[in-house]
Amino acid sequence: MAFHEQRFPLRLSLTTSGGPGRQTDIVSLSNGREARNRRWRFSRRRYDVGTAVRSVADLYAVLEFFEARGGQLHGFRFRDPVDGSSARPGEAVTPLDQWIGAGDGETSAFQLVKAYGDGAAVERRPVVKPVAGSVRVAIDGVEQTGGFSVDATTGMVTFAAGHVPGEGAEIRAGFDYDVPVRFDTDRIKIDLEAFRAGRIPSIPLIEVIP
Repeated sequence: MAFHEQRFPLRLSLTTSGGPGRQTDIVSLSNGREARNRRWRFSRRRYDVGTAVRSVADLYAVLEFFEARGGQLHGFRFRDPVDGSSARPGEAVTPLDQWIGAGDGETSAFQLVKAYGDGAAVERRPVVKPVAGSVRVAIDGVEQTGGFSVDATTGMVTFAAGHVPGEGAEIRAGFDYDVPVRFDTDRIKIDLEAFRAGRIPSIPLIEVIP
C-alpha cells in the first residue's frame, strides 16, 4: 500500500461528520465490578464525507478523488474539521502550543505530538502529517528561526549540528496538521434521484498508520 501526500478537498472536509473512537474490552466480574482493558494505544478517527456533499459537483469531486486513490488502496491526507491544529479551536498557532521533548545535548530528532488531558490524565498523540510550512518551534520559550528541519511526511523535527537542544532544554512546537486516512469502502453507490431528494450517500473514511 502506498500513501499519497494529497489532501482531500478542503472545502468538503470542513463540513464532514466524524471523530475519534477507541476500543475497550469490558468484563463484568461476579462481584459486580468491571475489568476494563484498552485495546488500542491511541484513538482512531472515522469520518463520513458523504455528509459534506451538497451538489452533483461535490459528488463528482469525491468520486474523482476516490478513483485517484484506487478506493481503499492508497491513503491520503484529511483535514479534521474540529481537530487540525496544535492550538484550541479559534486560537492562533504559537510555537509554545505543545511540548514535544526535553533536550539532552545529543538527541537531535523529536516527534511532533499533541496532548489531550485534564487533571486526571494526559494523552500525547503523535502527529505524523503536519502541514508543510506551518510548524513553529521554540526552545526554552524562544522561537527558533532556523537550525531545524521538519519532515512533513512523518512529523519529525530534526535539529542541525550546532543547534541540538542542550541538557534539560524544553522543546515546544505549534503546527497545523492533517489526519492520514483511507476510504473505508471499495464501492460508492450513487442514486441521483435519491440524492436530489436529499438522501446523501455514505462515504466512510478511516484513519491509518502510513
